[in-house]
Amino acid sequence: MTAGLVGAALALALAAPARAGETPAAPATATSGTGWQLTPTGTDVRFRGLAAVDRRTAWAAGSRGTVLRTTDAGRSWRDVSPPGGEGLELRDVEAFDARRAVVLAIGEGEASRLLRTEDGGATWTEAFRNTDPRAFYDCVTFLDRRHGLALSDPVDGRFRILATRDGGRSWEVLPDTGMPAALPGEAGFAASGQCLVTAPGGKDVWFATGGAATARIFHSADRGRTWTVTDSPVPAGDPARGVFALAFRDRDHGLAVGGDYRAGQPSPRAAAVTADGGRTWTPAGTPPPAYRSGAAWLPHSRTAALAVGPTGTDLTRDGGRTWRTVDTGSYDTVDCAPDGGCWASGEKGRVARLARG
Repeated sequence: MTAGLVGAALALALAAPARAGETPAAPATATSGTGWQLTPTGTDVRFRGLAAVDRRTAWAAGSRGTVLRTTDAGRSWRDVSPPGGEGLELRDVEAFDARRAVVLAIGEGEASRLLRTEDGGATWTEAFRNTDPRAFYDCVTFLDRRHGLALSDPVDGRFRILATRDGGRSWEVLPDTGMPAALPGEAGFAASGQCLVTAPGGKDVWFATGGAATARIFHSADRGRTWTVTDSPVPAGDPARGVFALAFRDRDHGLAVGGDYRAGQPSPRAAAVTADGGRTWTPAGTPPPAYRSGAAWLPHSRTAALAVGPTGTDLTRDGGRTWRTVDTGSYDTVDCAPDGGCWASGEKGRVARLARG
């Protein structure tokens, strides 16, 4: 798609009216250069972790223990990586503001860790180190500034949930008595930091799976203590297939995207939608044409969202029922802030912001 058409499609979505009580995003026009604008990160690492604070501020976390932060809309990035963390594979970052953030390192046993900074990355504190060789943490999310959860692949046949009540300073493993049994081969995907997500302003949290015969979506309405589970229409049946990312704009309306992450493999029915909090899921009538690993609702819109993957970015303007490719750049994850600032990141040091002209 040409740059002009990219701008036109995104501008129409970004011009959607705000919901009651919210401040409308600044208007964009098709001639204002709306679209992804790559920013100079100065590195070639892969950034699968991303946190959009606002239009000027964002954090990116990736391979080789790399954490970058910008406070000037991506014109410059500061390397704020944890000292001695070069061997860590960072796959998720959750930021409260320009100074406070939590990053997740993935891997078996002690490779899974959570680190926290309160001074913009000048110093880091290790808040959790996994000592169970059977656990492998995939994603972390926060419901508010105090309550957060992290998801591990199944241990003893059930997904494991880690919880914090003090903003990530300390963590505890929750009892698994309220967790449904996992299917053989079922796991989460640490591809974009979006396998575990929340909805604004509540106690609801969801996580997505793949790898088993069916891709499923789990939901908790009590901050992760008890869970229900629903089959999704996104195909699974292989360790490389399933739901990779979720996005909820409120406690009822959500999106699921995924597919088969192997290059060149078909990914039919790679998106689904829910309007009842995840109790039921409907396949997208026109899904993205290939595997997608990240998704985000555009701020102040009831119907517009973005999905990203290695082969492009897709836009929906009807709540996820139909998708249209608007960019062919490679990204692994996407995140949008309440003020309308949207960011995407991926391989070869790629981090982009959604320019509005």
